Amino acid sequence: MNRIKYISQYLVAVLLGAVALFTSCSKNLDQTPKATATSTAVFGSVQGLQLYANSFYDGLPGINDIYKVDAGNAGSDYLALNSAPAYLVTGSFSSRQAIGWTWTTLRNINFFIANNTNPAVDPSVRANFNGLARFFRAWFYFGMVQKFGNVPWIGKPLDVNDSALYSARDPRTLVMDSVLADINYAIGHMALTTDPTSSQITKWVAYGLKSRICLFEGTFRKYQGSYNLQSTAATWLQNAASAAKAVMDSSGYALNTSGGTSLAYRNLFISTSPVTTEVMLSVVSSTSLAVMNDANWYFTSATYGPRSSFTRTFINTFLNIDGTPFTDIPGHDTLPFVKETAGRDLRLSQTIRLGNYTRISSGKTIAAPPVFSNTYTGYQPIKWCLDDTYYDNGATNINSICLMRYAEMLLNYAEAQEELGLLSPADWTKTIGALRARAGITGNLSLPVTADPYLQANYFPDITDPVLLEIRRERGIELSLEGFRFADLTRWKHGELLTKPWNGMYVPALNQLMDLNGDGVYDVCFYQNTAPSPVVSGVTYINVTANPQILSNGVSGEIHWLDNVTRTWNDYQYLYPIPYSDLLLNPNLGQNPGWQ
Repeated sequence: MNRIKYISQYLVAVLLGAVALFTSCSKNLDQTPKATATSTAVFGSVQGLQLYANSFYDGLPGINDIYKVDAGNAGSDYLALNSAPAYLVTGSFSSRQAIGWTWTTLRNINFFIANNTNPAVDPSVRANFNGLARFFRAWFYFGMVQKFGNVPWIGKPLDVNDSALYSARDPRTLVMDSVLADINYAIGHMALTTDPTSSQITKWVAYGLKSRICLFEGTFRKYQGSYNLQSTAATWLQNAASAAKAVMDSSGYALNTSGGTSLAYRNLFISTSPVTTEVMLSVVSSTSLAVMNDANWYFTSATYGPRSSFTRTFINTFLNIDGTPFTDIPGHDTLPFVKETAGRDLRLSQTIRLGNYTRISSGKTIAAPPVFSNTYTGYQPIKWCLDDTYYDNGATNINSICLMRYAEMLLNYAEAQEELGLLSPADWTKTIGALRARAGITGNLSLPVTADPYLQANYFPDITDPVLLEIRRERGIELSLEGFRFADLTRWKHGELLTKPWNGMYVPALNQLMDLNGDGVYDVCFYQNTAPSPVVSGVTYINVTANPQILSNGVSGEIHWLDNVTRTWNDYQYLYPIPYSDLLLNPNLGQNPGWQ
């Protein structure tokens, strides 16, 4: 994909000049005059079409984007950050801070579709490229609807004097029906079915996107009752299930098992080349093109990133290795870190620093417990981080970043089927059971019959179906830090979870040296007012006298971070405001309710 994005686009620009920019489908962007250059060089040959189509890949997330999504905008319910997101602080966010009403991507796509008519190119070839274009249009519009709700549907390039530039937004139903038509066209006409680099859009990636779109829309319509679209939810869920099932049955993808249960999951996120058995789409790193990410810097710096730290409430959802809930253990809430993290779902040790996790520093292997200058809760992510400290400063990471995985298809299928009341024991085994088996879980792999009271009390009090609760547990764990969480909370109508306390590991007493990984070396000590003396080398001392960092019982208990900052949620926040500057340019857009 990097070759596509960073070389081919230059060639397109040379061929097209200003052609791709001469029209606008935005209601508020500056306009440029039509180009007089001929477009035959592009639309009259397969090579020209390919070069132009490569520019569509700019519409995908970049190599630094995915692992930062859960900390951005409204944040995530499972991450503590260095500060409360402005989106959740009363009076701190309005339409004047809003961004994202940007239509350049769509203008480029629509111009291509409108001009891809040259009879010199075989019709099936043109249809293939139109399928790719419509995939990207579906991707674009899905993101816009998720963020803003009703948006203008524009399916053609607009002239500068077109009155549509200043018309109102179209209903969500019209836009999403058009999105579904686009992704169905892509599935029906795209020729590429395999890609050894996992960096190009294939027919199976299109099926995957359809499954993602339809699951979101189906559950959104079911749970966001104020839209009065519940009667149409089942159709979208059926589409989600069938698209995911197509990938499961015919794509050739499978869960990665290379590295065994202790490494198979982690390898998906630290490999230089995508793990193509499971990764369906990826942003591929390239040192020769200087395409690298900054995940290490982001997660290991005290100043660069937001010090994203998982909350204890979320960590508690990881099952024991035998498949029983961790929260069923008597006294689980007072277990020290080294004990609470032992004997759990093996994805936990592949998601955060714990136990025998080590890193490489100057060629030497060193123990690497959580570092409290980089984490607020003790649950420090490693999911996207390379183990060599060489990568900790700057955008130097060489691991590729996956945008779509087969595991998501299993989760999509299981959830859609259960929402429809159709999930069978065999379906469970092929989906949730398979994911848990890959994580080393040995028991309780069959359909659950009892609702977990911890999940109900802390996450989903409105859900009594034990199967659906477990599917949601699994989705949170499997896809953590992959950019899905806010969208999931939106479609389930549980934005209030974003206001949950940011809690951390249990501290039994003040002034007690704690060994976090069980290697006999002390790592951290919590105190009030004055640090204990003498100071022990290598120990991080944390003052919990007063907010922002305290212990829940004062002199013991869970770590709490930023209890003194109130985060609030209102249901109108499921949609973002139309940016103020765009409303000034086109008042007919109207503002989303609650943001006026």
